[in-house]
Amino acid sequence: MALTVQIDQPGGPEVMKLVDLPVGEPGPGQVRIRHEAIGLNFIDVYQRTGLYKLPMPLTLGMEGAGVIEAVGEGVTHLKVGDRAAYASNPPGSYSQARVLPALAVCRLPDSIGFDTGAAMMLKGLTAQYLLRRTLPAGGLQPGDQILWHAAAGGVGLIACQWARALGYELIATAGSDEKCQLALANGAAHAINYRTEDFAARVREITGGHGVKVVYDSVGKDTWDKSLECLRPFGLMASFGNASGPVPPISPAVLAPKSLYLTRATLFTHIATRENCQAMADDLFDVVSSGKVKIHIEQRFALADVQGAHRLLEARKTTGSTILLP
Repeated sequence: MALTVQIDQPGGPEVMKLVDLPVGEPGPGQVRIRHEAIGLNFIDVYQRTGLYKLPMPLTLGMEGAGVIEAVGEGVTHLKVGDRAAYASNPPGSYSQARVLPALAVCRLPDSIGFDTGAAMMLKGLTAQYLLRRTLPAGGLQPGDQILWHAAAGGVGLIACQWARALGYELIATAGSDEKCQLALANGAAHAINYRTEDFAARVREITGGHGVKVVYDSVGKDTWDKSLECLRPFGLMASFGNASGPVPPISPAVLAPKSLYLTRATLFTHIATRENCQAMADDLFDVVSSGKVKIHIEQRFALADVQGAHRLLEARKTTGSTILLP
């Protein structure tokens, strides 16, 4: 049995209930993990509210770290007793223990703690596939300017540091002066408070009117139109979230004046194979172990306090990463 956060219908934070459920044994290609820490992400809000529709009842959570308790047939990269961390479908990490597909579960290096492992897998692998794989025409080179929205969040702070390590000039946006300072302290070259400044005008000023090669946007509706203004010809609009709400349908013609590229990227298409997932995780483990990227865990909640954690996250009052402790 394991204490588990479950919902029976979409709704607000109040629909999440703590129940005691059987865990079971792993089948072929699966493992059972006992969690030491659980990551909290904005995708959990989308799933809880029904923006991303999933079968009910549902246990939320896409990210966790702990110790492997049992290994199913055919799993060769993990064994009982291994320290492990993951970002994985289907959801279910809001629990003391769970069974899940082994494909995206990676052995956690001894140099990285469970809290850090739980806080970094979904967010760090997201930063990895965006900065390393979701690139404009011709790629990115040291000195190139990029725009990153919500740069003081969990993904954003990782991206600020990683972009600096790659030599990119990251222009950050955030919703307060304090969050802008946090982005600057973590490697952003410039920071714009989008609540008090016209970020498109400021980007034009910073880039000498040229615009950026790529915009990485997890905010969605509130930043969409002006983000397109920020791009130079042949630039890439990389949408990977909807924190302010989904972007309304658009006509491809809006991309035509500057021959822009548009992608709606997702992590789970990138980690759909064991080989890709492990290669991306190894890249993430390397930059964290080297100290080039530090994982900022700014909020910790007990599993039983998950409703409060969601309220803070949904109000966009968090910075860095948030974890649950079972």
